[in-house]
Amino acid sequence: MDADQATLKRLADVALAVVIGAIVVSVAAFDKDTAPVDYALIVTGSLALAAYRRAPRAVLAVTTAALAGYVLYAEPGLVAALPVMAAVHTAAQAGHRSVGAAAGGVFLGAWLATGVTSQNTVEQTALLAGWFLCAVVTGLAGRNWQAYLRQTEQRALEAERTREEAALRRAGEERLRIARELHDSLTHSISIVKLQAGVAVHLARKRGEEISPALLAIQEASSEAMRELRATLEVLRTDEPTGTPALLVERARAAGLAVDLTVTGHERPLTATVDRATYRIVQEALTNAARHAGPAKVAVQLEYEDRELTIRVDDDGTAEPSRPCAEGIGLTGMRERVSALGGTLHAAPRAEGGFSVRARVPLDLP
Repeated sequence: MDADQATLKRLADVALAVVIGAIVVSVAAFDKDTAPVDYALIVTGSLALAAYRRAPRAVLAVTTAALAGYVLYAEPGLVAALPVMAAVHTAAQAGHRSVGAAAGGVFLGAWLATGVTSQNTVEQTALLAGWFLCAVVTGLAGRNWQAYLRQTEQRALEAERTREEAALRRAGEERLRIARELHDSLTHSISIVKLQAGVAVHLARKRGEEISPALLAIQEASSEAMRELRATLEVLRTDEPTGTPALLVERARAAGLAVDLTVTGHERPLTATVDRATYRIVQEALTNAARHAGPAKVAVQLEYEDRELTIRVDDDGTAEPSRPCAEGIGLTGMRERVSALGGTLHAAPRAEGGFSVRARVPLDLP
């Protein structure tokens, strides 16, 4: 429960107590014999109801004592029992049905004591006994209903978790199937091309012949394709991050890219989905900067806010607003990840030159 909901519930409790007290006071005002002490007892017993969520038994004791004293002192009408009925109901709903029933019995004893030999008093006592019984029963019914709602909500959450686990399992199985297919279909062919190109280069060098630039290009391209394919297969075999944004920055620096990492706000643990998305966004942005920005400086910034994480990767490379770039697979994947989390992604050339990737992801704290 957040602070706003808690405040609304407290205000509703106070309003209920005020309304009940106002009803009893209004009825008491028509009796000319009502004294200031009577009003004090009514107000005390009624306003105590505002705290029934936090201390139902204490509220029950205060309300019963105050209104029983009012009954013995002023001998009012049946409306005087209203605050006690409310206290008995809330105590039974909180699980204190025996205490609630006992408090009802105490109040009925006080009521009966005002005219034990009067037929009207005995009839009123019997009527109040039925009302107090209803208060206990409705309190228990409300408690059972709340328990049923909590159980239903828990079952729904469990079913949702089970569906998510099943979906993740199916996704993992599909990634492994794709990885196997790529390995079986592409790795063999590329390896043959690389092997044949290497043999041709070796024979040419052995014979002292000039090596064709096209042959060297084939050899280099096949080697690069093998590296890229292995990296792709690793990604397909697991969707979990293999490090942190800080580690990605260190790797980029080791590869010759000038990168700075800045973390602002209160850094804290993230859920698996947000952590994975953060890692992949920074990874893809640094990869794009290394490929397309040229000898540029890159700034990676992670800004932690109360309910949102901003991931920003800026470079001062060769991109210009007048030459917008086409969105490739990498940017599309980033956008899909951010959208799946309910966030936003902006990726475009900067007005001052270079490229900027800015993602805003809602924080779902663990």
